[in-house]
Amino acid sequence: MARNFINLDVNPCKMCMPMGAAIAFKGIEKSILMMHGSQGCSTYMRRHMATHYNEPVDIASSSLTEQGTVYGGENNLKKGLRNTIQLYQPKVIGVVTTCLAETIGEDIDRLINEFVAEEEIAKDITFIPVATPGYGGTEYEGYYLSLRKMVERLAEEGSNDKVNIIAGNLTPAEIRRIKEILESFSISYNLLPDISKTLDAPYSKDYQKLPDGGTTIEEIKSMGGAKATIELGALLDEKISAGQFLEDEFRIPLYRVALPIGLANVDKFINALSKVTGAKPDPKLTEARGRMLDAMVDSHKYNAQGRAAIFGQPELVYSIATLCLENGLVPALLATGAKTSKLEELLKKDFGLAVEDTVIIDDTDFDTIRDYVNKLDVNILIGHSDGKFITERDGIPLVRVGFPIHDRVGGQRKVTIGYDGSVNFLDEITNTLLDRKYSSYREDMYDKHFTG
Repeated sequence: MARNFINLDVNPCKMCMPMGAAIAFKGIEKSILMMHGSQGCSTYMRRHMATHYNEPVDIASSSLTEQGTVYGGENNLKKGLRNTIQLYQPKVIGVVTTCLAETIGEDIDRLINEFVAEEEIAKDITFIPVATPGYGGTEYEGYYLSLRKMVERLAEEGSNDKVNIIAGNLTPAEIRRIKEILESFSISYNLLPDISKTLDAPYSKDYQKLPDGGTTIEEIKSMGGAKATIELGALLDEKISAGQFLEDEFRIPLYRVALPIGLANVDKFINALSKVTGAKPDPKLTEARGRMLDAMVDSHKYNAQGRAAIFGQPELVYSIATLCLENGLVPALLATGAKTSKLEELLKKDFGLAVEDTVIIDDTDFDTIRDYVNKLDVNILIGHSDGKFITERDGIPLVRVGFPIHDRVGGQRKVTIGYDGSVNFLDEITNTLLDRKYSSYREDMYDKHFTG
């Protein structure tokens, strides 16, 4: 397995930490995000989220200007918080920093404490500050760090029969699928975060500034007394793991598993649920697993012709690579904008020699990805919409998955998790390979047999 550390910023394969925080806070009931920084930062977040989820997304901003940058943004932040409370009447306000606020050294914890002491309208609102400088990581770290800060601030000692589920950065439809699996075990659970309705709401004639749904404050509080935590994040650093905090602080057993994409990863998630509940999987899950095995047999002979470049957030890249390896498709290139060493470690542990020739690049950009795609004879791309320019330039088809998907509709409804979701995703990959094969095989035969 080849590995390459690169630090480039030409069309990077990542977004900044506040983006991940914005998605995480959208999964909390009646919450809104306040970004302490320039107005352009919040506009950037809203644009990406609105075009991916096809939902209105409001993000407040302290709108720092040159004066605030020089003399401090205290007045801007407090004024912004007052306006936000009056306009939205939220239960929760996540206050996150941007590059600008962090560079000038803004102490948002102190500013929020002062604001709560000064303002009567702030008394019944939960404020959760998170330091998320864009240069401090990617949307991957911003997402999981925000979840940890929520738990650190709200979880309370106690005892209940619930199971904590810390969800990865999934689609609203995938969160609904997770709920279906949990309910098939007839268990009580705390799901953090829950974007199933907040970022994919049913049609309504009445516009709501803050949509219904989301994880409640009471549910987050009860996470400190749950009987177990299952965290969807196999590559997570302990410092940004909400599950690790719950284990360290409240002695709650932690089961950390990958995003349930692919047979092995879904099995691990289901087995973890069986272990903490003492219940066997629903027969419908067993049937779905059998259908997935049948589908794998059906498509294996076609997938053996595939050489994939997989890119995106580390957890998603790992799980997709697992799905590909299970089905005979070579993950020639794995690329992520985040820094991670566990990707190579886990793949070697799970698949050994099968990944010796896989190239892994982290903290990378799409110019570098494109170079490797052509060097490694890749014939299928798997990742989000930002990779489409490789398709435009080199004609290599892209199977869209992850965040963001801007150039197609339905990104919020895409399901790749669970046995049935994995099968549908596998079919999409296989059919993309078949489409490429049948559209060019005559030219490929001519090139091979007549031009040498």
